[in-house]
Amino acid sequence: MDKKIGFIGLGIMGRPMAKNLVKAGYSLKVYDLNKSAVADLAEAGAEEGASVSEVAKDCSLIITMLPNSPHVKAVVLGEGGILESASEGTLVVDMSSIAPDASKEMEKALSNKKLRMIDAPVSGGEPKAIDGSLAIMVGGNEEDFNEAKPLFDIMGASALLVGPIGSGNTCKLTNQIIVALNIAALSEGLLLAKKAGADVEKVFNAIKGGLAGSTVMNAKAPMILEGNFKPGFKIDLHIKDLANALDTGAAAGAPLPLTAGVQQMLQVLKADGEGQSDHSAIAKYYEKVSGTAIRKD
Repeated sequence: MDKKIGFIGLGIMGRPMAKNLVKAGYSLKVYDLNKSAVADLAEAGAEEGASVSEVAKDCSLIITMLPNSPHVKAVVLGEGGILESASEGTLVVDMSSIAPDASKEMEKALSNKKLRMIDAPVSGGEPKAIDGSLAIMVGGNEEDFNEAKPLFDIMGASALLVGPIGSGNTCKLTNQIIVALNIAALSEGLLLAKKAGADVEKVFNAIKGGLAGSTVMNAKAPMILEGNFKPGFKIDLHIKDLANALDTGAAAGAPLPLTAGVQQMLQVLKADGEGQSDHSAIAKYYEKVSGTAIRKD
């Protein structure tokens, strides 16, 4: 692919994803409200965009990586946005984690102007964004997926088309439910071990190879045992994802009682000032209600 790629949104995930594309030899034009992030990408070899409109006018494939539905809709549908500025045939690849209905709304508006869109949220957090091993879940048509696939292969270890537009975000919400509930279950189990007098680190090492073992456990148990909650994926962002999951579940008639319970734990942590902590800090909710630190001896 020799055409110029637009990249809008250079946050904790977008910046390393864009850098990996530059390192792979792609020509990028980038934009973000954070000028230091844009300057960082320019230093890496990308071209600075002065606005969303400028990026949209100059690029026939545009990646967006933004916090939530309203931010993506503003960039895609708002004044000076992609809908208003892009040329016919432009492909918008939204890699943000947003509500599936928002993806469907934007794709419909874009298609009315002969623009194309797929939703392609990611899983793996900052470490996998940095090393280019994200899991990418895509909703859209196969032709558009295949056009973007070489880029996905640079940013991720896997990219799978799971269905029509919106399906990528439905898949991501499913992922986020399972991750949050895994961390809560891990925290609850380790609390039991601690309160019952067991060595929590040895308990972790004993169970991680069995049926309870998981990628989530392997990534988050060491953080909990060290009391290290430096963010790879922030509680504030997980609250956003579970809110979208609960809204989507309500619209689809899918009961999500465990999701609702973990969402309340996250809201308590946010109220305690932990919104910018890693979601492994769900363990701190259990520490708070039990009065016991879940840390290795």
